[in-house]
Amino acid sequence: MSSGNYVELLQQAGPETLVSVAALAVLFVDLGVMRSEPARNRRLIAAAVSAFGCLAALLWTFNMPLPHAVAPGLLVVDPLTQLVKQVLLVLTLFTAAISLDAAFTDHVGEYFSLLLLATVGMMFLVSSDDILMVFVSLELTSLSLYILTAFNKRNPRSAEAALKYFLFGGMAAAFTLFGLSLLYGLSGTTSLAGISAGLRGKGLDPLLAVALVMTVIGFGFKIAAVPFHLWAPDTYQGAPIPVAALIASGSKVASFFIFAKVMMVGFAGVEGSGSWGALVPGWVPVLAVMAVFSMLLGNLGAIAQSSVRRLLAYSAIAHGGYMLLGLLAAGHAPTRHQGIAAVVYYAATYGLTTVGAFGVVAAVGGAGERDGLRDFAGLSRRAPALSLCLLVFMLSLAGIPPLAGFFGKFYVFTAAAGAQPAHLGLLWLVIFAIAMSAVSLYYYLQVLKQVYVAAADADAQPVKASLSDQIALSLLALAVLLLGALPQPLLLERLEAAARLVAP
Repeated sequence: MSSGNYVELLQQAGPETLVSVAALAVLFVDLGVMRSEPARNRRLIAAAVSAFGCLAALLWTFNMPLPHAVAPGLLVVDPLTQLVKQVLLVLTLFTAAISLDAAFTDHVGEYFSLLLLATVGMMFLVSSDDILMVFVSLELTSLSLYILTAFNKRNPRSAEAALKYFLFGGMAAAFTLFGLSLLYGLSGTTSLAGISAGLRGKGLDPLLAVALVMTVIGFGFKIAAVPFHLWAPDTYQGAPIPVAALIASGSKVASFFIFAKVMMVGFAGVEGSGSWGALVPGWVPVLAVMAVFSMLLGNLGAIAQSSVRRLLAYSAIAHGGYMLLGLLAAGHAPTRHQGIAAVVYYAATYGLTTVGAFGVVAAVGGAGERDGLRDFAGLSRRAPALSLCLLVFMLSLAGIPPLAGFFGKFYVFTAAAGAQPAHLGLLWLVIFAIAMSAVSLYYYLQVLKQVYVAAADADAQPVKASLSDQIALSLLALAVLLLGALPQPLLLERLEAAARLVAP
């Protein structure tokens, strides 16, 4: 590769480079300059450096020539990947903001540096069209998140959650690597487009079926889909709250995007059919079954929870099921670009909403990280602004108009219903998803009942959220409201145009 190509590669990887530099700068400033300062000041400076790096990377993404590919497959830059990167950077920015008051560790530099390195892994992941690069990016993201999950040494649940997350993640990585290696063996290339070309016309032979199952198992863990969800409730409850927010938001956005890309491109031609009464073996019926059980177990499991963080974990499993509907729509030619746009829109709006919900939980729980339903009793009188933000987040997760969550579900359900219209497409799955959405309203209202109806305990103290938390949560609530009220001009039009470019 010539020096000119290296310069071009560095230019195209500019956002990732800036975030990596910010990660190193955080370590240098915290360990070399701020080491003797109070922890609050260290967190403030580290968060400021992290935010500056994310904002610089965000601006870079708006000024890059598109579409472009450097070292084809290893780093692909097109309008859709740029949009997803922008979403990831915004989610990291808000995660850093709600970390300002997270006094669970004295290793401030290491914490923010790992936060940024996890984001770098996610950004490389969404730009990858090569299975080798996909696996390396997945591992960079996963290793950073495993360590971050165990960062609260004062809480035994944090170590337990990290161990479970690591063990399940290591096993899932083995399945992923085995499935991807079989794809390489069958096609003789690591490029997703090359794999698709090499497998064209061969049908779903036994070895390809094994590769498909192994790959679905590996990515099923990343998106916390049933039956690969067992790590999620303990991790969401035991991890430090900002880390749980990043796992539930940024990690899910990146994982769903690359999962869709691997299925649509790498396994093109073996989609099969998930239509009621017209099932054909392939990855579509497999994901349809996963979607059904994810929605069912996620929503029913959330009803039984007394911990808001575990409730959000089961809610994430259910929302993973809803997002799978968009992925299924993307597997059919008539709804391909609509399905991709719906998945990215849903994942983006869900990520913003989840970061906001975890931010409110952090503000209410304080240093003790209390997250029981009773801890939210009378919150509307103890912290009116926080309770209003939580109202927006919970109603959006429930899919109530005019919030972003409603339109996310609407676009996903519309895309799924339009797939294979001759056989009523995936209408049976859409009907089931609508029924499960109605069930989910019950447990979201249980939280709001504590906030607005239940009386606070006699010894309950007013909740005093910091100015940074109030600003971050208010901006997130406003974004959820605007993305619901004006979905087309704010995000969806750009998504649909970008999806048409990459999936005509």
